[in-house]
Formats: sequence, structure tokens, C-alpha cells
Amino acid sequence: MKIKLVLCSLLAFMTAATFQSCGSPSASADAQKTSNVIELPVPPREPGQTDVLNLVTDPIDTVRVAFVGLGMRGSDAVRRYTYIPGVKIVALCDVYEDRVKASNKMLQDKGLPAAQEYFGDTAAWRKMVASPDIDLVYICTGWDWHTPIAVQAMKDGKHVAIEVPAAMTVDECWDLVNTAEKTRKHCMMLENCVYDNFEMATLNMAQKGLFGEVIHVEGAYLHDLRSMNFAEEGEPGHYADMWRLKQNTKRTGDIYPTHGLGPIAQILGIHRGDRMNTLVSMNTDEFGMTEYAKKKFGDTSAYAKTPYKMGDHTTTLIRTENGKTMMVQHDVTSPRPYSRIHQVSGTKGFAQKYPVMGISVEADNEAVQGLDYQNLSGHSYVPKETFDKLMTDYEHPVIRQVGSMAQEVGGHGGMDFVMDYRLIYCLRNGLPLDMDVYDAAEMSCLTGLSELSIENGSAPVAVPDFTRGAWNKLKGQSYAFTPADAQALGVAAAAGE
Repeated sequence: MKIKLVLCSLLAFMTAATFQSCGSPSASADAQKTSNVIELPVPPREPGQTDVLNLVTDPIDTVRVAFVGLGMRGSDAVRRYTYIPGVKIVALCDVYEDRVKASNKMLQDKGLPAAQEYFGDTAAWRKMVASPDIDLVYICTGWDWHTPIAVQAMKDGKHVAIEVPAAMTVDECWDLVNTAEKTRKHCMMLENCVYDNFEMATLNMAQKGLFGEVIHVEGAYLHDLRSMNFAEEGEPGHYADMWRLKQNTKRTGDIYPTHGLGPIAQILGIHRGDRMNTLVSMNTDEFGMTEYAKKKFGDTSAYAKTPYKMGDHTTTLIRTENGKTMMVQHDVTSPRPYSRIHQVSGTKGFAQKYPVMGISVEADNEAVQGLDYQNLSGHSYVPKETFDKLMTDYEHPVIRQVGSMAQEVGGHGGMDFVMDYRLIYCLRNGLPLDMDVYDAAEMSCLTGLSELSIENGSAPVAVPDFTRGAWNKLKGQSYAFTPADAQALGVAAAAGE
């Protein structure tokens, strides 16, 4: 990938001298910062290629779904899809035959027809996505296969849903965007955490003004995965060919940013009225992987001697076009409680999910005037009864639509099922999806951009505009409903909330 490092030393010197002569050292400092931003080239669109913002396609009465990758995530996705109306599971693909057979047996045990089977090697998926009898390809493979399979599936006329992250490099992000724009096919990254009850409620709160002007948000993926990363074949949590451990070996930066980033990006309306402009990333050295490897396998083991490129803890700071800030963290090595942080800070209120779930609202907040909320203060969390009332009053329409069924089916507390249900619901009704290919690119690009920043001494890096100028075309995150469902939920059909 070609990198444009904007140094402009002479210009920076002349500009600094000019500002200094005007008595403005802060302006000089800003000019120097701007002159050192790493920028990646934005490929031009081909003639006739246009954006896919709010893309709608013809309704599909029965969505024929093919799954590729039937490990931990894929096999449970197949199970969840048996509960969704208007779905026919037509194909199952994995390198391992036993995984395909097990998922097919589960379908037949539920009284459903067996799916076509593809297995045996890493090219089996190519035959599957070429089949004309598939509408949606659902991708749950190891990360390095996400983009290649998705791109080919779209070229073969299929909509695609991709487990997170959708891409591992910025080039791959552009491959997804360009292919979706050329084929006019939906490309949705399966970011389940945006469908969590609390995350969705805080999105609703933010859009209805409870926090005032949201100025800063934080998200993270803090999850001790050492036992799974070092699980060998036959041990609980084993990743096929230990692919996740290999990612920690060869990459640095935030390689898994989307769970924390997705919900806060929706709150700020990223590519829906705001955009991420620049980021800076830094990480610690690597300590925990080697220590764990020595403890489990011994000091002289190959695992203990392997140099792990991934630092234990990575922090990325992002500034947006509208002057907001975001912080995203990644740590899968430290013995710490699970956390996505999910913090929302505004001029009138505050919310955070981890480590303690709470909401703080100023008493004079215009959004709550005349309403029965007790003990409001910007200096402390609201009491439990007020919290519960806020969560009920601001329950998102999507959760009202399908939340109770999601609790029965499960999948990370139900949010996996909400995600799956909404994808099929929109495809069946010819509605824009909740997340588009630009979401997939924006969330996934942090992997490559944070790595680029760290490898250049935590230099600021420009975040590409994957919409190529259309980031302000839409206004705020929306969830679409049919007119009948919108009326029942008391929301606008086209705009969701």
C-alpha cells in the first residue's frame, strides 16, 4: 500500500515562523501537527459507480442462506437461523467435514430439510458461493478469509454478512466498498454489540437529547482470551489451526476494534452527519502472552520462544469532523473482568456500561422536564428505580420489536439473534440494512490504521472517507421498519427512530 506522509518541512517552517511573528504559538503547534499526518490514498470510483448509502434491493420472500465457517460462531448462527421466519438454510461449508455434518444433523433434528454440503479444503467455499440458489452468504471463518469470500460472493450476485472484523487491512476495506458499490449488493458486518439492550437504549437516549450534545465516547474489547489463544486441538476454546494466536503473533495495533467501536460510532452518527478524521494509537510492549506460554508449556517451549508482535494493551484516540473525540481500547491478554466500556459523555448527561452500569442526568436537562424522574444530578448516577424507568422509557424500538424472542433464542444474551433477525427482516421487506458496507470499512480499518500509527511512533493517521464525500448525506443512525410495524411501534417507517 502506498503511503503519503505529509511532512512539508519547508512549508511547516515558514508557517511556524509566520504564526510566531503574529504572536500565536498555539497556531504554530497546530500547523506542525497537521503537517505530520499520515494519509493513505483514496482510490477514485470507476465511471458509473455510485455510493450505496440507504441501499434498497428487491424484497426476498424466503431468504436462502449459505453458511461458511462452522466453528464456534458459525454453528451457533445456524442454530439461531432456524428460529427466524422466512429463512431457508440451503448450504453449509467448512474445511472440516464433521462440522458440516453436525450442523446438517441439527437441521434435520429440527425437522428442516438438509442443506447442500461443501467441505474438504479451503477452496470449497468457491463452489458454494457460485451456486445460483443462494441469496445470502453468512461468513464465520477465520479473519483472513472474511474479505476474499465476501468479495467473490458479491461478484457472484449474493448479499453478504461478515463476522467481525470484516477486513484486516485498509486495502481490503476498499475492496469491500468498491465491490458493494459495483454489484449493488448488501454487505453487512455482523457487529452484534450494537444490538445490546443498553447500547441500543443509550443510542435512543442520545438521539432524543438526554445527554445534550454528545462530545466524547469510549468503547473497548477487554477480554482475557489467553486460554483460548493457547488452546491446542482438542482443548476447550480451540481455534482451528490456532488462527487467532497467529494474528497476535504477526500483527500489532487494535486487531479487534469493532465491538467497542460499533455502538459509539452509531451514537456519533459516523458517516451519517459526522466522520472519523484522524487517529493516534499506542500500545504497551508484549508481556502477558510470553508469560502465559511459559506457564502452560514451559520456558523452552516453542510457544514461549515465539516473539508476539501484539502489545498487551492498545489505546486509540480519534477526533471527528464535528470536533468530537473517541477512545477505543483492546486487551485480550490481561487477567481482568470483561469490558466494552461503552461510555457516552455529553453536555447534559452521561452513561457507561462497564465496570458499573449507570446513567447520570442533570436535573435541569430539558429532555426530562415535566417527567417523573427522581434524584437527578450530574455528579452521581441516578438511583436504581430511576435507572430502571429510564431504561424502560428509552427502550429502543428494535428491542421492543424482537427483544423478548431474542431472550428465548439466546446468543450473547440475545443480541446475536436481534442482529440476525433484523438482517433477514430488512432483506425480506426490501428495506435498508441497519449497517452498511461503510460501517464495515470504518470499523475494520482501525486494525490497519492503528498498526500504521504505532509502527510510526504513534504518529497521527488520517481515517479514509470510505463514502468519498457523502458522509454528511444521511443524518443520524436509523433503523427501518415496514409501515405496519412502524405504526405498531410508534416510529417513522423509513427512519426507524
